[in-house]
Amino acid sequence: MEATRTSGDVLFILLGAIMVLAMHAGFAFLEVGTVRRKNQVNALVKIMVDFSISTIAYFFIGYGVAYGVGFLQGAEALSAQNGYELVKFFFLLTFAAAIPAIISGGIAERAKFNTQMAATFMLVGLVYPFFEGIAWNDHYGIQAWLNTAFGAKFHDFAGSVVVHAMGGWIALGAVIVLGARRGRYSKDGRLHAFPPSNIPFLALGAWILTVGWFGFNVMSAQTVQAVSGLVALNSLMALVGGTLAALVAGKNDPGFVHNGPLAGLVAVCAGSDVMHPLGALVTGAVAGGLFVWAFTLTQNRWKIDDVLGVWPLHGLCGAWGGIAAGIFGAKALGGMGGVSFGAQIAGTLMGVAIATAAGFAVYGMLKIAFGIRLDAEEEFEGADITIHKITATPDTNTEER
Repeated sequence: MEATRTSGDVLFILLGAIMVLAMHAGFAFLEVGTVRRKNQVNALVKIMVDFSISTIAYFFIGYGVAYGVGFLQGAEALSAQNGYELVKFFFLLTFAAAIPAIISGGIAERAKFNTQMAATFMLVGLVYPFFEGIAWNDHYGIQAWLNTAFGAKFHDFAGSVVVHAMGGWIALGAVIVLGARRGRYSKDGRLHAFPPSNIPFLALGAWILTVGWFGFNVMSAQTVQAVSGLVALNSLMALVGGTLAALVAGKNDPGFVHNGPLAGLVAVCAGSDVMHPLGALVTGAVAGGLFVWAFTLTQNRWKIDDVLGVWPLHGLCGAWGGIAAGIFGAKALGGMGGVSFGAQIAGTLMGVAIATAAGFAVYGMLKIAFGIRLDAEEEFEGADITIHKITATPDTNTEER
C-alpha cells in the first residue's frame, strides 16, 4: 500500500530541491574562482547548460531507469498526493545533475563544450541511475544479497557513494583520457603553477555549497515525519572537522581551507543519519586531511591535471564516507546501528568500479568518435564559448574588451 504524502511533505522536499539547486551556483563559483580568468565565462555557461541537459536526460530516461516511474500520465494523475512524486523527481534530479557539475571541475579549461554535453546526457540518463537504482531502489537483488551475506544492506543516506564517489571516479577517467592542460607540466615533468584566479569567488562557491548541503543531507529524509536533527548536527560537525584538518594539512592555504568543509560534508552524507556527532567530526577530519594529501599527490607526483581536485574531494572522500558509515554507524562506536562494515565495503567498491569503468568508456568513446579536447588555439584563447557584443543602440559608446 502506497504511503500517504501530505502537503507538508511536498513542501519539505520542494525546499530541499531548491536548496540543492542553489548548490549548483556553488559549483559554478567554485570553478570560476579556481580556473584562469580567460575560462571563467565557459565555466558559468557549462554549469547552467549541464543542469538543463541533465533535466532532459533524467526526466525522459534516468528516473525511469532508477525507479521504474515515468511521466506519461496526464497532469491530473501526476498531481496525485499533491504532486509528491513530481517534487521527489525534482529533488533527485538535483542530485543527478551534480554528476556533470563535479566532472566539470576536473576537466576544466581544455574540454570541448558540445562533447561534454553529450557525455552529460549519457551519464545522467544511464550510468548514474543504474547505480542509483541498485543502492536506493533495490534493483537486481544486490541489496538483498548484501543483507544476506553481511546482515545489513549497503547504507548511503544522502549519497557519499551514490552521488559523490560516482561523480569523482567518473571524473578521474575523464581527466586521464583528456590529458593535462597545455603548459601545466614541462617536458622534464616540472609542475607549472596555475593559481586560482579569484579567491573571493572560490570562497563564495564553497559557502554556497556548504549552506545548501543541509538541504542535501537533511531533506534526504524526503518526508517531514522522517526528518532528523541528528543529520543536521552531524553535517555541521563533519564540515568543521574537514575545515580544521584541511587548515592544518594544507598549511593555511585558502584553496585547501575552503575545500575542507566540502570534503567533510561529502564524507558524512552516507552515515549522517546513524553516526554519533563525534564520529561525524572524525569522519570529516579524515576527509579534510585525505583531500589535501591526495590533491597534492595527484598534481605533483602522478601528473594528473584534475583542476579542482574533484577525484580527491568527491571520489576518495565519497568512498571514505561509504566506509565510515559502517565504522561510526555501529553501536559500539555510539552509532544507531543497522549497518555492516562488510556491506559498506562491498557497496562502495561496486560504486567505484561502475563509475571508473563508465568514465573511461564514455570519454574514451567520445574521444574516438568526436574528439573531446579543444585545439591549441582555442585552449590558449580560453575555451569555445563566444561572447557577442550587444549594444542598446548602434551609436552606444562602449569599449570592447
